[in-house]
Amino acid sequence: MILEAVMLQVKQGTDENYEEAFRQASKIISTMPGYISHELQRCMEVKGKYLLLVSWETLEDHTVGFRESSEYQEWKKLLHPYYDPFPVVEHFEKVHIY
Repeated sequence: MILEAVMLQVKQGTDENYEEAFRQASKIISTMPGYISHELQRCMEVKGKYLLLVSWETLEDHTVGFRESSEYQEWKKLLHPYYDPFPVVEHFEKVHIY
């Protein structure tokens, strides 16, 4: 499993609209091959700051399967206008420490 982690900053005063757009976009990502789960967390200290966590079966499920799909174009249309600055996406894998 791969964890996609993205710190998001949305434009001032757009929080409610962004969250509604994200609800719509959630329907898109959840249908993609390799998708496991996702969650959006709202920062308590910084207005307009969010953390997106998405679990994928493989890195390629996100970077190729989703990012190169027509569904991603709809995702972008719904969400990307809200971001300022544009977010950096990072991927993580579990470290087995036992």
